[in-house]
Amino acid sequence: MTLPSAAEISMMSVLFVRGPRARVRVWLFLGLCCAVACGAYGQTAEQHLALGTQKLVHGDCATAEKELGAALAAEPSLTRAQGLLGICEKRMGQPGAQAHLEAGFAKVSEARLKTEIGVELADYYYQRGDLDHTLPVVRTLVALNPENIDILFFAQNVYQDMADDTLNKLALLAPDSPRMQQVVAEHLINEGDVKDATDHYRQAIAMDQYLPGAHFELAEAILEANPNDAAAQSEAQKELETALRVDGESARIECAMGRDAFLQGNIEAALAHYERARQLMPGNGDALMGVARILMRQNKDADALPLLERAVDEDPLNGEAHYRYAMALKATGRTQEAEEQVRMYQTIRTSRDKVAHVYGEMNRRMKAAGEDEPEARQP
Repeated sequence: MTLPSAAEISMMSVLFVRGPRARVRVWLFLGLCCAVACGAYGQTAEQHLALGTQKLVHGDCATAEKELGAALAAEPSLTRAQGLLGICEKRMGQPGAQAHLEAGFAKVSEARLKTEIGVELADYYYQRGDLDHTLPVVRTLVALNPENIDILFFAQNVYQDMADDTLNKLALLAPDSPRMQQVVAEHLINEGDVKDATDHYRQAIAMDQYLPGAHFELAEAILEANPNDAAAQSEAQKELETALRVDGESARIECAMGRDAFLQGNIEAALAHYERARQLMPGNGDALMGVARILMRQNKDADALPLLERAVDEDPLNGEAHYRYAMALKATGRTQEAEEQVRMYQTIRTSRDKVAHVYGEMNRRMKAAGEDEPEARQP
């Protein structure tokens, strides 16, 4: 048999998969060529697989389909051939594409080839409006390629379509339901309309006082609108107490109660709530930061250090955590480490400003950059 030349291997090692939703650079055929060179497959299957691979790289799907099909006929266990044949069949509109793509995606372990097969399989489902099957494939692709911009873009489209589809179903099935009022409130929150969102939360609760999540979200909306107003703080506290009865104990409710207690000046109660949140969820960032803020307020910077260190580890993009960690390090004499944390905070802040600008262009709400100033925030 004739193996691929060095030039062909080089060309095959960088392949762009183009589609309406994704463009993914993968290095998928180099390992295949190595396996061929080492005689990893039977002779006949080896020849067909190598030739089919070359033809696919050069865009000759018709010939590639025949060769890959012959490879599978000779050696049905060639999982790579199944996936590659599925790609050919999909591009040619052949009916066997789905089965071969699914088999290849399930069985191939090499990450780069699995990515290409997965991209084609996800696009196959997506073009047919099958979001239920698209989603698990996309999740696997994101896990394999967490920094691939094109896969993340495709995933964002799938998630958005899933959300829109679910909302449409809810609107058709129960347009006057408490859940619909809650959904409307959540959308208004995302748009920055806290006042109207609060009204819809109240309507939802009036329709169903045991609606899960509604009391907690109402409390958050009340505090967001008037964090320093005593009446708002008192009302939020009542809603959080109700949420505790309706939803059960959770770290997020305890953190919200800790914040509300702090705003009311009840530091001891705030600390108790944050500590309880840590017991329920030791790695909860809000709980770690809440306790650390109070300790630093009490000039116990050394005690706050391990909490802030863990907060940074749990969420490396938490700008406030880096900032307060820097302040605690500085207070305990670790100046060089403090300077490093300040630089990280500044980098995160700059990145957030860029993201805020992009969201602004999309007419979506995002917290103003000033709200991320650590000294301006409340626990």
